[in-house]
Amino acid sequence: MAVGLPPSGDLYPVKGFELGTVKAGVRYPDRKDLVVMRWPESASIAGLFTLNKFCAAPVQLSRSRLNKAPCALVVNTGNANAGTGDRGVEDALSTTAAVSDVLGCEANQVLSFSTGVIGEYLPVTTIVENVPRCVEEFSPDGWWDAAEGIMTTDTHPKGFSVRFQHEGEEFTVTGIAKGSGMIHPNMATMLTYIVTDASIEQELLRNLWKEVVDQTFNRITVDGDTSTNDSAILIATGSVGNQLFSAKDNPLYQTVYNAIFEVAEKLAKALVMDGEGATRFVTMAVEGAESIEQAHTVANTVALSPLVKTALFACDPNWGRILAAAGRAPVDNLDADKIRIWLDDVLIAERGGVAGSYREEAGQVVMDRDAYTIRIDLGLGDKQAKVWTSDLSHDYVTINAEYRT
Repeated sequence: MAVGLPPSGDLYPVKGFELGTVKAGVRYPDRKDLVVMRWPESASIAGLFTLNKFCAAPVQLSRSRLNKAPCALVVNTGNANAGTGDRGVEDALSTTAAVSDVLGCEANQVLSFSTGVIGEYLPVTTIVENVPRCVEEFSPDGWWDAAEGIMTTDTHPKGFSVRFQHEGEEFTVTGIAKGSGMIHPNMATMLTYIVTDASIEQELLRNLWKEVVDQTFNRITVDGDTSTNDSAILIATGSVGNQLFSAKDNPLYQTVYNAIFEVAEKLAKALVMDGEGATRFVTMAVEGAESIEQAHTVANTVALSPLVKTALFACDPNWGRILAAAGRAPVDNLDADKIRIWLDDVLIAERGGVAGSYREEAGQVVMDRDAYTIRIDLGLGDKQAKVWTSDLSHDYVTINAEYRT
């Protein structure tokens, strides 16, 4: 059940990048579930991973190889290869070795990613036998197949592209992502791959990616759970343009940054819109804070509240739940007399109580919408932050209760 997902559009090929997807039967017999991607060894790459202390074997492996000039990656769905101990690491090594054998690169130049059920061993033979088939399917146009090939409980593949011109040359940014449950800041059961053909120096790319992820993928929450396998990868192939830029004052930097940010933000929102059982997409916007961190903490606390999320599902304008959730945020100096709360443009609470102008009929109109904004003014400063969230429905419980069946 997806809420207002934007229509699928073209996913433009990125020069220097190709990918192939097959139905390998990792868990289910007739679904795309194995993806291999390849790019030039000279490319720059940045990666951010889960902060879960029990991160999966492929996360450990890929994190250790980011500085080895990686030029390929392999992704499987259906099995997370998490909670699998030393054997899990050996299995991840085996799958990346299979890719390196086919592509003719070093094994430590291949990254590994897995998503699916935790605590089960990877069907290594199945994956290894199907890696050559993925390579046979290599195409610069294979993005939508790959978007399907990394899905788990997602109901729709997610991908976006941007093209832009600079000094007579055309650049592209294309990205795909998966994830619809265990979605929470510091990423969650989320995999995302964004690629541009611009030429960006390694350290600058890493700093850019951290900034982008902090403002996009780390601003979404569905259920408060953070997975063992979260990974967000940004690759710059350097296949367009003849100048590697290494500083923010380069005229191309802001244009590239904006394009990458646009793709990342669209993907992040799509993850929430396709959240497990989601029927509402809500922007939690906090303003009037003393700091961005304070605003984000309040927004995240309200967005995570089970009572708020069930009220969203019920379309119940119970503003007291919003006020109560904001009041328990772990920040200093909150003053109920200064807080004001809106549903879209309808003022519902101020000075610690219901707004004098508020009529529940007006609040009901807003909460009956598929998408809207809950805006909270703390009345303390001029900083602000947003979090995107969904409701908590009966279907969410059903999906997760039946996940392994």
